Amino acid sequence: MKSLEIHLRALRDSGRKALVPYFMAGATPDWLDHVHAAIHAGADAIEIGIPFSDPLMDGVVIQQAAMASLNAGTTFASVCRELANNPLPVPSVAMTYYNLFHHDGEERAAGRLREAGMTGAIIPDLTLEESDNWRSVCAQNDVATIFLVAPSTTPERFVSLAAATEGFCYAAARMAVTGRASGNGDASRVVDAVRAVNDVPTYVGIGITTPEQAAEAARGSDGVIVGSALVQRILDGASAADVEAFVREFRDAIN
Repeated sequence: MKSLEIHLRALRDSGRKALVPYFMAGATPDWLDHVHAAIHAGADAIEIGIPFSDPLMDGVVIQQAAMASLNAGTTFASVCRELANNPLPVPSVAMTYYNLFHHDGEERAAGRLREAGMTGAIIPDLTLEESDNWRSVCAQNDVATIFLVAPSTTPERFVSLAAATEGFCYAAARMAVTGRASGNGDASRVVDAVRAVNDVPTYVGIGITTPEQAAEAARGSDGVIVGSALVQRILDGASAADVEAFVREFRDAIN
């Protein structure tokens, strides 16, 4: 079992609901200050977006942040260097697209993640059937491969994805790209389907934009992922103190 999953299982066993904020690396020059502010506010892990020009899963807000990051010269290698030089006190996972790892070479990419202190990777466009080699090199670097399940996932595929995911299972609350939404969609049904076949920690994401939505999602899952709502505030000029206050609202809501 990867170290990320050991940590997150222990967190769940303690009775704490996990809060995982998402940040786009390099979207602003002080992005790491925002990350540390979120950790100070009670974030249990950090999802770090590595910018890619042609995302499949990201909505308008994350795309804007990615373009700002790319325009500032951010690369996969530069993100890993920054994190290696500024270790985080909580687990971090990369979220990006397979093209970057394929271009870098899977072994080198997994090694970069390890050296950066990232212990997991979410790659929405890497299918389970095509992931064998990636998961093999990750096994040598203690990097968990985190798979997504969605409301449209068939019962048979729930079994295979839940069995393969490491660290946690990303339960998409709705069939949509990232961004603001009302309610929690099909979050409960998706989480229940994962739990029917595996006891891996399961976190709800996609459309969690208010503390109230987070609290509702956390009641039926092991944690929540908050992305676009936070990134929008950063794009609008939020300071580290603003980020800390925003994340603390979510922390208080799910406690």
